[in-house]
Amino acid sequence: MKILVVEDDDIVRTLLERVLTRNGYTVVAVEDGARGEEMAVSDNFDCIILDLGLPDKNGLEVCKFIRDHNIDTPLLILSAYNTVNFKVNGLDFGADDYLTKPFENEELLARIEAITRRYKSGKGNEVIELGDFTMDFIKREFMVNGRDVFLTNSEFDLMAYFLKNPNRIIDSKELAENVWEIKFDTKTNYINVYMSYLRKKIKEISPKNYLQTVRKKGFILNV
Repeated sequence: MKILVVEDDDIVRTLLERVLTRNGYTVVAVEDGARGEEMAVSDNFDCIILDLGLPDKNGLEVCKFIRDHNIDTPLLILSAYNTVNFKVNGLDFGADDYLTKPFENEELLARIEAITRRYKSGKGNEVIELGDFTMDFIKREFMVNGRDVFLTNSEFDLMAYFLKNPNRIIDSKELAENVWEIKFDTKTNYINVYMSYLRKKIKEISPKNYLQTVRKKGFILNV
């Protein structure tokens, strides 16, 4: 598996190269955002590890650039910024996960495995057609009433879980554990943030209130 590392700190970059190489990954490492963008669009990677505090531009800009160029490679932000706002912003810009520095090597490897596994599982030979929705797991495409709706990887995975569990109330804990494979933190609101993203994108095509919040219980997809 081939990984692109975009990290300006020489010590951290060298550590990442060493850890990933020892665990069987092929690593391409660059130290600024412009070079990271260039590599992301010119080569095929299985995963991208991206720092936020780059010397030439904010890592969020790099993340947005990658997603705006329709590159859906699993992307892990690795940053010293550990506030909830930074984490939510990273996911908002299209990252699949966010890991703060300093980090344990075992957790880094586990996070990489989790986001790449979720990505690959969505590439299976499967199409869901349910009500007004169509989801193609081969092409990673989602449609409402036959019209394409662009979703980030995390949005796609979240919508896929609802489509596989329609007309059933799903709480935040279940979504966190099954979509993001993480323990739910009651102090964060990132699931509510993602729900608002999905609703907004779907409502641009259809006014129906498909995704509803059930007070004190969770969320439900009505089809």
